[in-house]
Amino acid sequence: MQKMNESQINKNLEALHGWSFSSGYLTKTFQFSDFKETFAAMTHIAFECELQGHHPNWENVYNSLTIRLNTHDADGITEKDFKLAKSIDVITKS
Repeated sequence: MQKMNESQINKNLEALHGWSFSSGYLTKTFQFSDFKETFAAMTHIAFECELQGHHPNWENVYNSLTIRLNTHDADGITEKDFKLAKSIDVITKS
């Protein structure tokens, strides 16, 4: 995968809702009704990550989930990150 430049990243962000580019990562924070719903979403996302062979940095506190994506092998953002972000949005219906 080829690393995207900032212009390419910003153009691709236009197709996503709620994601931003900061400190080298695509980032989004999700809010759920409670911990159980958050953990269920994380489990579903984990299975999708395994299918795509791409794994996020994430942090969960009660009903909040922050996901940060980048492609470590490319040392930046690639199409792989946008593909996973879109899948995560479908899973979370956001």
